[in-house]
Amino acid sequence: MIHRPLWLRVIAYAIAILVSLFYLYPYWWMLLGAFRPAEAVLTDPLRLWPERLDFSVFRDIATVGGVSIWRYLANSVWITGASTILSVGITALGAYALTRRPDLLAFKALRSGFLLTMMYPYMLLVIPVYIVMFKIGLLGTYAGIILFLALGPIQFFLFEQFFRSIPGEVIEAAIIDGASEWQVLRLVVMPVAMPVVATVTIITFLLNWAQWFPILVISRSPDTYTLPVALLNMTGELGVNFQGIMALAAITTIPATLVFLLAQRRVMQGMADGAVKG
Repeated sequence: MIHRPLWLRVIAYAIAILVSLFYLYPYWWMLLGAFRPAEAVLTDPLRLWPERLDFSVFRDIATVGGVSIWRYLANSVWITGASTILSVGITALGAYALTRRPDLLAFKALRSGFLLTMMYPYMLLVIPVYIVMFKIGLLGTYAGIILFLALGPIQFFLFEQFFRSIPGEVIEAAIIDGASEWQVLRLVVMPVAMPVVATVTIITFLLNWAQWFPILVISRSPDTYTLPVALLNMTGELGVNFQGIMALAAITTIPATLVFLLAQRRVMQGMADGAVKG
């Protein structure tokens, strides 16, 4: 192990802290904006503490577009939670099947399809998503939103790369002992893959919590909107209400920020585990 001089470590930590503060300042500025009127922000934009703690703005945003803010929050929790669970289950099963039988033509096409969705911008999916959801009768429903958000190409490839790293001898030994494919997956593969499962769950939660475009396309009324969509709606509805927009933005981002801060080590470790083999 290399022992660096104390002064060099102090300089390195100082630089790291300064860089961190540089990236954290916009988020802190957003939080301050929730307690400062627009006039104060324009006259003194670099102030690091509000003139006074004014919580009246949170009463002003209690209802957005005729819907309670608590409805938006409940929708965010329900849609994000359900789509995350469904996405993790589907992508894990699909990645395991593809790893076990990579020679099947349909599986190769499926993998190529996932690659295509990663390169395809969301904005080009407006008309196809709308038509598909309309044809299957899920337009404007929670089920339609959850089903669309459950599609996870990134999650699929994390699982696939990890499953490829599991020695084939382990699986073959379980099959020789009489285990079925389901038992191999449930009793042998998934216990080993729990770090990646946790990582995929966290990543999916963070991605789906921030989604707004698919929800806006599939929804027919504000009753199925989530917090990010409410924030977008508020921007158009209130226009110059800078303080209200910053307050709702803080409410929207705080849950995802807390989840990431509590689970960032797990995310990094799981990403490394999922990239053992390319």
